Amino acid sequence: MHPRLDIGKAAPAAYKAVLGLENYVQTSGLSRADIHLIKLRASIINGCAYCVDMHVKESRHDGLSEQWINMMSVWRESPIYTPRERAVLGWVDAVTNIAGTGAPDVAFEALKAHFDDCEIANITVAIGTINVWNRIAVGFRFPHPIDQPAVAA
Repeated sequence: MHPRLDIGKAAPAAYKAVLGLENYVQTSGLSRADIHLIKLRASIINGCAYCVDMHVKESRHDGLSEQWINMMSVWRESPIYTPRERAVLGWVDAVTNIAGTGAPDVAFEALKAHFDDCEIANITVAIGTINVWNRIAVGFRFPHPIDQPAVAA
């Protein structure tokens, strides 16, 4: 797989606009764990290897457990996620797959049980933002870095 183009060079203003959204998400008051939950789940759904690699590493760096990270692709089958996290995951799935889900009331109501309107708006903006990044990375074929294997001493 070869990169198709560098958006930062091809359209600096567009890249800056997406960075503006990202900066908003990072300072919106959402917890680091919630941001990781949103970014990793949407990236898994969208098949974005570049973003999955990045968000797994960031989640580890911020102290989230391997099991919490690894079960993300099968979250409905795992009891590791709290009801609050499950509500976020359900909303990520609904909004990321909006053409098929229509963002159902059941997913929204689950979110309303744990978050206020401002938090729901910020969660939804965070979902939209990672979906933009995923579409850029997949569409322009961003290659994820290959880690060097550990060498036994």
